[in-house]
Amino acid sequence: MEQEVKQETGTGKGAGGKQADGKAHSGEGIVKAICISDVRGIEKHSIPEAHFLVDFGIEGDAHAGHWHRQVSLLSYDKVLAFNERGANVDDGAFGENLVVEGIDFRALPVGTRLYAGTVQLEMTQIGKECHSHCTIYQRMGECIMPREGVFAKVVKEGIIRPGDKMRVEEPAADRPFTAAVITLSDKGAKGERKDESGPAAAQMLTEAGYDVVETLILPDEPSLLKVQLIRLADSRQVDLVLTSGGTGFSMRDQTPEATMAVADRNAPGIAEAIRYKSMQVTDRAMLSRGASVIRKKTLIVNLPGSPKAVKESLGFILDSLDHGLKILRGSASECARR
Repeated sequence: MEQEVKQETGTGKGAGGKQADGKAHSGEGIVKAICISDVRGIEKHSIPEAHFLVDFGIEGDAHAGHWHRQVSLLSYDKVLAFNERGANVDDGAFGENLVVEGIDFRALPVGTRLYAGTVQLEMTQIGKECHSHCTIYQRMGECIMPREGVFAKVVKEGIIRPGDKMRVEEPAADRPFTAAVITLSDKGAKGERKDESGPAAAQMLTEAGYDVVETLILPDEPSLLKVQLIRLADSRQVDLVLTSGGTGFSMRDQTPEATMAVADRNAPGIAEAIRYKSMQVTDRAMLSRGASVIRKKTLIVNLPGSPKAVKESLGFILDSLDHGLKILRGSASECARR
């Protein structure tokens, strides 16, 4: 049976009201508007229904594609509060695909499942970096999308219409760990050298059951590395980030310094274990300055730059990381050995 569509939808000028009980529920909400744009870089416009395609996004939306930011979502309640301050924006003005009342997306963790209509989504990122200030920012002095918006991928195909309920399901505690691999190499970033270290680490992680969500090659620039480490920990909320390269004595080797600069807490035992076990292979392991730290719920570990050293180093620690990552995630408790 075709679902009834509510007449009052959207966050545009004059639209308003909470749910019937006047409360905003974290576990369930109502889709107020669906927006798309035919071309990137322009405001989105409302549509009466949308066809969501698996691992792609909304059919006809210029921002859809085979990446992790397939669908953007924004809380109706946040937009309403912003409009009450005089923003006077319509649906789609922030570039959002779905405007939903009653769900504070910013408070949900990456991996949260969202069910609406016949569609299933999975959150992949919280917030985004604002590269250029939009007209809303220029007029209001801020834009809420970089702070309050979230992104998701399409897990199950289907249709969503304004008025559909959206249900929130927390991530499963036993879901696979997510990981990202960053290779630091000036020549690799320029395309002058084939990166073999990053793929070697990614393959080992995949074989161990990790979901490797990103692999990057960066020049040996600490400022660039810090930006990516913060993004991966704060916005993508990956469980594990491995870096390869930049741990030696060269003046360009600044990976440990960049890693320590973004750390909330030190986790030195992992780096110490790598050096200790690597010393059984070569005395030069004492020259590695790699660090291991925690930022929020993400573990960051520096590995050496060569493919052989990456495989050896990751092999030394991979089996033992499982328990630590479960503690960070909150799915295991820390207890003393008997």
